[in-house]
Amino acid sequence: MRPLVLVGFVGAALPSLAQLQPPGSVIFVEEPDVVRKRQVRDKIAGSPLVRELIEWEFHLAGKADEFYNAHRGLEPAAIVPLVEYATPFAARLAERYGLPGSGYGAAQILRDKALLRQVAGAAGIANPESATAHGPDDVLAFMTRHPGPVVLKPANRQAAVGTQVLHHPAEVERAWAECTEQDEGIFVPDRPMELRMLVERCVEGPEFSVEMLVQDGGALFANVTGKRLFPGPRPVELAHVVPADIPSGLAARLVGETGRVIRAAGFRDGIVHCEWIVEDGVPFLVECAGRFAGDGIIELIQRAYPVELNRAYFAVMRGEAPTVPLPARAEGGAAVWFLSIEAGVVDRVQGVEEAAGAPGVFACDVSVAAGDTFGGCAAPGTASATSW
Repeated sequence: MRPLVLVGFVGAALPSLAQLQPPGSVIFVEEPDVVRKRQVRDKIAGSPLVRELIEWEFHLAGKADEFYNAHRGLEPAAIVPLVEYATPFAARLAERYGLPGSGYGAAQILRDKALLRQVAGAAGIANPESATAHGPDDVLAFMTRHPGPVVLKPANRQAAVGTQVLHHPAEVERAWAECTEQDEGIFVPDRPMELRMLVERCVEGPEFSVEMLVQDGGALFANVTGKRLFPGPRPVELAHVVPADIPSGLAARLVGETGRVIRAAGFRDGIVHCEWIVEDGVPFLVECAGRFAGDGIIELIQRAYPVELNRAYFAVMRGEAPTVPLPARAEGGAAVWFLSIEAGVVDRVQGVEEAAGAPGVFACDVSVAAGDTFGGCAAPGTASATSW
């Protein structure tokens, strides 16, 4: 039996994979430091699904080719990145084994926000004005050239790590110190990671994402998700709504612009999560990830349409045509909402069972417990999801 190779450990993926994969068919590849810090071996112990856990420094350049030469006889059925940092490794490894994937070049473009700006801009896609920043002086100079709020963010980190919105030059020194001091804890290796910063004009308007399943460079399925953010300087997402409650013309335009992004990058096979802000009717590209969307968005999509998107995705990554229906329109709706609490020490957690049993709620998860210290904004792992 040819195994499914998953790059980056995501324990929450195991239940859904058990419905798609036979026992003993999954191999995880994860960084040694992350395996140790997250106790991954303990978490997969006894799982009938997992054949093997291979510890490999996949963040480093050239490691996919080293992996291929060390495991030539592996003969995987598919190679799938489960986390943002895994996408270039998985793409290159798929190339070496002759399997479908995004393509190493496309994966590199989508992982580098500065490079994506260059490539997408050359294709005529609207991008905010931006510049590489090597220190606070570069940010101040950009603010002089572009009056108004700006966004300071890493070019090569995942999600919104180290991202802030700045309104005044007086904020720059503090924000630079905060944005460049990034600790992703147990989810990244202990060795230092390269950091490159961008400063951009802050585009203001409603935010959306497009989740698109792609095969041979063409879209098989697309959804538009509406987003809401917590107030404040950090663009942390408060809620996702599937499908976005917007006119059909705008939805079609967002899907069309996402198609232009994947063609500009040369993305071949897989799924993309492409984020947009619509300012004065124009969609501006925020960023685009060549992997599954987080925050439960895929589960929302599967319930709202409904569609077996996971099953279709793994078929694409095996080089097969999906056999499940891929509807063009949703039949219902679904949303996830993240709770907000004040910074401090958690005194108690209550009401979880009542919330989980409320009409329309299909999941309610709270990972904080009494005695935990929280720094503010969205409580990690604290969410409720509902469908209609």
